Amino acid sequence: MHRALVPLLVAVLCAQPYETVSAESQCYGTVSKGRIEDSVKLPSGGSNFSAYSMLGTAIGRTHVHSKVAEVIVTAYAALAAADPSARFVYGETGWPSGGRIRPHRTHQNGLSVDFFVPVRNAAGKSLPLPTSITNRLGYDIEFNAIANYHEYGIDFLAMSEHLYQLHVAAKSKGVGISLVIFDNAFLPQLFSTPHGPYLQQNLPFMKGKPWVRHDEHYHVDFSVPCKPNAG
Repeated sequence: MHRALVPLLVAVLCAQPYETVSAESQCYGTVSKGRIEDSVKLPSGGSNFSAYSMLGTAIGRTHVHSKVAEVIVTAYAALAAADPSARFVYGETGWPSGGRIRPHRTHQNGLSVDFFVPVRNAAGKSLPLPTSITNRLGYDIEFNAIANYHEYGIDFLAMSEHLYQLHVAAKSKGVGISLVIFDNAFLPQLFSTPHGPYLQQNLPFMKGKPWVRHDEHYHVDFSVPCKPNAG
């Protein structure tokens, strides 16, 4: 293949939003007790984002409801236009249709997505948060009281823009956002950004303390009409 064609081919492949499915996904039950049919696999990466793990992608840990997939890729496209330099990483989502392994207490019906916090290094450059086996694919990362982890600092401006674009995209697709979980200690910094007042008014942040600390990622539950579980 001609070397000049390689970047073009990569761009075309990354532009594919998600798997083509014959029908819209159907969710059942709740995020903590449910299932999904006809889920779709998120793209492993794009111009400004990537999945947290090639292994997670390979075993099917990046499947979501088709409407949620539309929201996510639409938001990433808007982010690329707003700030082409910012880099984002998404984490665990859900399993393929019929998946029986439930390693997470939620994420069961295709409506839950983890997003790792966007970060900048000491030079102010936006970089993907390092996720590897050595830090349990990113989930063992702990930010200190001033939102730093080694050379990385949480980019609250980029995070705020991402949540804003997720909400805008969700509204455009007829999808709701029912819950956002993020470390309460860092919420004042998030809400001090230009989009902070909008986020406070429009997104339901968990007020209590979650079962595990959510400092390296923020968990988002989307809202799509689901059928009840059988029985």
